[in-house]
Amino acid sequence: MPRFNLVVNGQSLPVEADAEMPLLWVLRDLLGLTGTKYGCGRGLCGACTVHVGGQPVRSCLTPAAALDGESITTIEGLDETHPVIEAWIALSVPQCGYCQPGQIMSATALLARNPDPSEDDIIAAMNGNLCRCGSYLRIRKAIQRAAEMGRGEATDAPTA
Repeated sequence: MPRFNLVVNGQSLPVEADAEMPLLWVLRDLLGLTGTKYGCGRGLCGACTVHVGGQPVRSCLTPAAALDGESITTIEGLDETHPVIEAWIALSVPQCGYCQPGQIMSATALLARNPDPSEDDIIAAMNGNLCRCGSYLRIRKAIQRAAEMGRGEATDAPTA
């Protein structure tokens, strides 16, 4: 069985797994990082989104061995004081919460590349992330609020 190293949330971790094993299952089953969720297994829903080199990636489609030495960030690797997480909490975004780790990872990637996104930018960036509960409006408002927080413009009162 192949051995390779993944750099997950800043830690270099040796992994022994089949070369084609998706990153999702390495994270969840071998490394115990269960924040990344399985949704569809086809890269269509976004529940499994993580960052690889700062870019959002569907971990259900990505062979883990192909990421040897790459920097991977999961939902567990985000600081609890990240503006996106703070906005998610302030606006009570989650309903069931299942898709939220993937939504948050996509949102943080968006704001890292575009700290002042328009509503159209947000819709385009989040288009591949599905929410069965339909919390899309709260998600968009939280991303707008996180952008404001990142620019130092947010007020103390949440706007749900």
